[in-house]
Amino acid sequence: MGNQTQAIRPDGCWELSPGHIFSCLSPELLRSCVLPGCALTAPPSPLSTKTELPAPYGPWMEIAHDLPRLITSHRLRSHVHQMPQLSARHLRGREELHLAHLVLSFITMGYLWQEGEEGTVKVLPQNLAVPFWEVSQALGLPPILSHADFVLANWRRKNPNGPLEIENLDTIISLPGAESLRGFILVTLLVEKAAVPGIKAIVQAIRAILQLDHETLHEALQELAEAIGDMTKALARMHGNSSPFLQPPGTGRSLPDLSVSPRSWKDNPAMPGGLVYEGVSDEPLAYSGGSAAQSTVLHAFDELLGIRHSEESTAFLHRMRHYMPPPHRAFVEEIHRAPSLRQHVLSSGDARLCAAFNRCVSALADFRSYHITIVTKYIAVAAAKAKAGRAEPGDGPAAGKPPSALEAKGTGGSHIFSFLKSVRDTTREGLIRA
Repeated sequence: MGNQTQAIRPDGCWELSPGHIFSCLSPELLRSCVLPGCALTAPPSPLSTKTELPAPYGPWMEIAHDLPRLITSHRLRSHVHQMPQLSARHLRGREELHLAHLVLSFITMGYLWQEGEEGTVKVLPQNLAVPFWEVSQALGLPPILSHADFVLANWRRKNPNGPLEIENLDTIISLPGAESLRGFILVTLLVEKAAVPGIKAIVQAIRAILQLDHETLHEALQELAEAIGDMTKALARMHGNSSPFLQPPGTGRSLPDLSVSPRSWKDNPAMPGGLVYEGVSDEPLAYSGGSAAQSTVLHAFDELLGIRHSEESTAFLHRMRHYMPPPHRAFVEEIHRAPSLRQHVLSSGDARLCAAFNRCVSALADFRSYHITIVTKYIAVAAAKAKAGRAEPGDGPAAGKPPSALEAKGTGGSHIFSFLKSVRDTTREGLIRA
């Protein structure tokens, strides 16, 4: 975090510079910056509470709801070619826009990878490319399936009055490998849910620093460490008997279909030239696919704790911020501008604060270590299994042909294991040494 001059305002906000205000209490800010639609005291809600677009956009919804069958039968592209040219200008409000972005991003992903990486296309047809671009411009998001689409916008409660637990959750749009993909998405959502008290703790910690309130700061750091620990527990549902959807290789359950799941057309050998969005640009454009590196939560924790990653990892993570909804990105940037928590703890000479700070850093490093375990089990093992020609029946159109980018890289285009281990190790280096 930076060291700009701050002033506390009478309304409970703090000001970094003239006209630059971060409200620690504003429900409007926190609704858009915590989990989408989530105020500090409210349970998470999706980017859009809508699960269907208005009737004129029925052709999009019909294709989106039938994606698994259309992809596995190799008929998605022909259906997209018959899709009418619809304008996004008739969508009303951010909820409809977010749902449209979700729908169009899934259709795009299926269209490009229907035949696996050996059958990719170089041009996205105008009737899909233009409205996708229009919706993306309206939301300030890139025209590709991002973490915000794949996880944050892609869920609903089965029973609207039921709990926010995996048994009462479902996805809105899916791809081949539906059950395992559904579990993958929903468990990731539960990780984001577990982080909500940690986001609240960030706000409390910054206020406490500004007010020189060490007791409140200690409590906030305790809450942050506990929230990060709960994120690791939620992530553990990704495997073993605790998850009704995902099982490790060899248990008879199929893994998410890596041939169609969020993929980049940036730094991907299967699409070295990028993708032409017909009717938008004559030149190919390159974007990174959905990745956990696009989650606001970990960026926010890194900024609060002053974690400094390697130059290469930092460049990648900062690029991933452009795939966040703009209010999320603004939230992370506000934390970066806040007074330095690490420097405050060091200068305080308070042993309790130092220990609480280190518990947060250790919890974050432990989470990242566990994430490496999950990635090893579900991405690297699945890719190796497909490479050996042992893909299970129903795994998708490219069974036995693993995405080459995913053998060494993640869905966001990073060299996955070197990146994950690097950010884990630099997180550990953030500990305050005696």
